[in-house]
Amino acid sequence: MIYKVIMRWKTLCSISVLFGASLAWNQQKPDAAKPADKPTAEQLEFFEAKIRPVLAKNCYACHGSGTKNAMGGLFLDTKAGLMKGGANGPALIPGNPNESILIKAVRHEGRKMPPAGKLPDAAIADLEKWVAMGAPDPRVGAAAEWKESKVDIEKGRQYWAFQNPVKPASPKVRNAKWSTQPVDRLLLARLESKGLTPSPEADKATLIRRVTMDLTGLPPTAAEVTAFLNNKHPDAYTKLVDRLLASPQYGERWGRHWLDVARYAESVGRGRNYIMPYAWRYRDYVIDSFNADKPYDKFVMEQIAGDLLPASNDKQYNEQLTGTAFLSLGSHDLIEQNPSVFRMDVVDEQIHSVSKAFMGITVGCARCHDHKFDPIPTADYYAMAGIFRSTEMLSGLRRRPRDNASYFDINLLARLKLTPEEQANAWIKDPAKIAEWNELMKKLEDSRSGRSPALLQARRNLKKGQPIAPGQQVAVAAKLRQEANVVLAQMDKFPLPKDLAMAAREGESNDCEIHIKGDVKDLGRKVPRGFVQVVSRPNDSGFEIGPKDSGRLQLAKWLARKDNPLTARVMVNRVWLHTFGRGIVPTVDNFGKMGEQPTHQDILDYLAVRFMEQGWSVKKVVREVVLSKSYRMSTAYNDRNAKADPDNNLFWRQNRNRLEVEAIRDSIMMVAGKLNLQRPAESPTMGFVRGFDLGRGRGTYPEDYAVKMDSRSVYVPVLRNFLPAMYETFDFPEPSEPKGRREVTTVPTQALFLVNSNFAITQSKSAAEKLLADAQTTGRDRVLRVYREVLSRDATQAEIDRSLSFIDAMRSNTSEHNDEKTAWARLYQALFASAEFRYRS
Repeated sequence: MIYKVIMRWKTLCSISVLFGASLAWNQQKPDAAKPADKPTAEQLEFFEAKIRPVLAKNCYACHGSGTKNAMGGLFLDTKAGLMKGGANGPALIPGNPNESILIKAVRHEGRKMPPAGKLPDAAIADLEKWVAMGAPDPRVGAAAEWKESKVDIEKGRQYWAFQNPVKPASPKVRNAKWSTQPVDRLLLARLESKGLTPSPEADKATLIRRVTMDLTGLPPTAAEVTAFLNNKHPDAYTKLVDRLLASPQYGERWGRHWLDVARYAESVGRGRNYIMPYAWRYRDYVIDSFNADKPYDKFVMEQIAGDLLPASNDKQYNEQLTGTAFLSLGSHDLIEQNPSVFRMDVVDEQIHSVSKAFMGITVGCARCHDHKFDPIPTADYYAMAGIFRSTEMLSGLRRRPRDNASYFDINLLARLKLTPEEQANAWIKDPAKIAEWNELMKKLEDSRSGRSPALLQARRNLKKGQPIAPGQQVAVAAKLRQEANVVLAQMDKFPLPKDLAMAAREGESNDCEIHIKGDVKDLGRKVPRGFVQVVSRPNDSGFEIGPKDSGRLQLAKWLARKDNPLTARVMVNRVWLHTFGRGIVPTVDNFGKMGEQPTHQDILDYLAVRFMEQGWSVKKVVREVVLSKSYRMSTAYNDRNAKADPDNNLFWRQNRNRLEVEAIRDSIMMVAGKLNLQRPAESPTMGFVRGFDLGRGRGTYPEDYAVKMDSRSVYVPVLRNFLPAMYETFDFPEPSEPKGRREVTTVPTQALFLVNSNFAITQSKSAAEKLLADAQTTGRDRVLRVYREVLSRDATQAEIDRSLSFIDAMRSNTSEHNDEKTAWARLYQALFASAEFRYRS
C-alpha cells in the first residue's frame, strides 16, 4: 500500500512538472512561533478578549503587582513579570506551550493552579493557543485598579472610521480613456500619483473562470467557456455577470462568506459539545437573503431584533425570527458551574460578535478596562451588556445549575407560524404517541423544578429528622442526572418537530453594573443600556430604550441608520475582499487603530455612500465592482510596478487567490458530475441523538459529511472541534469566532491530500467515466475537454502531446493494472492537484 501511494505521488509529480503546472506555488512551511514583540491586531484582540480576563480573574490576587509578596516571586500582571518568571524561572516559553510552566500548572501537570480549582477546558485551550502563537502581550508596568473612564469621546471621533463617509469627487487622470467608472478613476489616480500603470485586461478564459468562481464558488462548465469565448458582442461580459448574480449559486457562495462572520456551526463546542439541530434554518435564511438581495440594513436589523420588527404575514415573521439565531449561534462553555460567570460569558460573546460583524470594531476588549487602543470606555461595554443580559437566548440547550447538568430541550426554541397543512405534518399524529410525549415532558419538568422522585425522597428523609450527609448530597445529584437522562433517552426516540427554530427573545429588562476587571463579584455602578458613544452622534434621537425594552430593537435601528459611520463601510470592504483577495482595510473585522489603515479610503467611502444610495443592495455593489476595469485586470507581473509596490497594496494588478475549501470540493465534484445543486431539506444533525456530547476533538468525527454528502459544501454540517479532514487541510476558519478574512496557507500537504485522499481518487474516476461515455471522441478532443472542465481554458499543443503520452504510458503500465478509465482518472487527478486548479487568477 505504501509503495502504491509513493508511486502515485511520483506519477502525479511527473505529469505536473511535464505540464508546467507545479503542485504548489510559493510553498511555505509556517515558522515556529517567536516571542511576539510587535503583536498583530488579531493577536492583540485575542489577548484582550481571551487571556487578560482569565489572568485577572484567576491569577492577579496572588501574582499581581498590588500584592505585598507575590507567590513564588511570580508576577503575571505585566509582560515583563511573565517573561522573567519567579523562583522556578520564566512562566512560559513563547511558541512552546508543552514546555511552559504556566501551561503545565493550569493543566494540573505537577503544580496545580489556580489553587481554587482547575480552569475550564476552554480557558486552558485559549492559554495554550496564546503561548503557541508567541504569547503576544501589550501590557507594560503594573496592573492598575479600575477607575472612572477618562476616554475623550470627542477626540476619538476625529479618527477616520468614526466620521461619516463622504462621496469623493471624480479625480482628473492622465489616461482618461482607461475607464470612466468612478472606482476605476479613483484607483487610477492613485496609481498615476505613484508613477504606476494598471495591468492590461485579463483574457476571456481567465475572466470567465474568475468571475464565475467569485460569484458562485463553482467553475464554468466547458460549454459555458466555449460559448463565452465565441461571443464577440461587447456586452457579453455584462450579461455573464448578470446571469451569475441571478443564479441560486450566488447566494450559496456569498452566504457562506457571511456564515464565516456569523461564526456559524451546528454544535456548541467547548466543554459539552452538544448538537444544535436547528442551526441550519439560520444558514438557509442567510443564503435566501443574499439571493433575494435583501437590503443590508434590513438584514442587519433582522439578526439583532427580527422578532420585534413588524411583519405583514407569517412567512415574513418566520424569516425575521430565524434571523435572530445570529445571537444564539455562539460557542459557550456549558460546564461553567457559576451561573453569573456563564451569563456574562454569553453576553461577552454576543458583544464580541455583534461589534466585529456589523461595526468592525472590538468592543469586547473593553470588558475588564477601557479599550487600550480605541475610544471605547468600559462603560460602553456594559451599556451593551445590559441589552444582551435583557435578552433570552433560544438555542435548545438548557443548563441546570443545581447539578451542573445540561441537555437539549425543545422548550428553549422558538416556534414558527405554519399553515394548517404544514402544522399537520410538522410532527407525530398518533394521539397515543402525543400522550406519551406529554408524560415525558411532565417528568422532565418535575426533575427541573424539584419534584423528581430523588428530591422528594430526600425531603421525606429530612422531615423524619434524617439530615443528608455530604456524600448523600452527591448521590442525590447523581440520581437527578440519571432520572433526567432516562427521560431524555426516551424523548430521543421521537422525531424533532419541524416548526421550531433557534432565535432570541425579550427577557427581563435590567441595566448592568460595571464588572471591575471583569469580575462578576466586584461590581461598580450601573450603566444605562445603550450603544458605543464614539459611533453615536450628540443629537441622536429615536433610539431611546424604554424601561421594559431589552434595547435590541433600538440597537438594530442604531446600527442600520445611514449616519452610522461603520456599518456600510464594513460591508463594502467585505465585498472588496471577496473580489480582490484583500480588503481596502485589510483587517476586515477591525477598523480600529490597531487594525490596518485603508489603502484607498476614497474608494471605500465612494462604495459605502453608493451602497446606501442604492437601497443597501449588496448585489448592486458586487455588480459595480466586478464590472470595473480594476477587477478585470490581469495578474500579470510588471517589474517597474513591483519594485515600487511589491505587495500590490495599490491594486495595480488583480491578485491571484487560493480557492477556499468549499470551492475546491465543489469544483472537483462538479467536474466529476457528482455535485447535487439541490438544497437539502434540513441538516443531517436533525437525526442526531439530542444532547449527544461530541467532546473536544478526542473522539471521531461522527461522519465525514464532506465525503458522504453530494450537496454543495455550504450544506455540510459544521461541528465545532470536528471539522472534516479536507476542511482543516485547506484552512477552514475556527467556527467559534467571527472571521471575515480566512487565513491562507500554501503547503505540500494540500497537494498530497488531492493525491492520496479517497475523495479525490473516487471523484477523478467518476470524471473519467463521464468523459469516456462518449466513445466517438478522439484522444485529442478528450484532453481539450479535460482542460476546459478543470482549468477553464484550452490546452496548449505541448500539453495535448504530453497528456496523450501520459495516457499511453498509464495504459502500458502493467504493474499497476491500469485500464482506460484509470489512465484518464490519473490525468484528472494530476490537474486537480495542480496549483493552477487551486488558485483563481
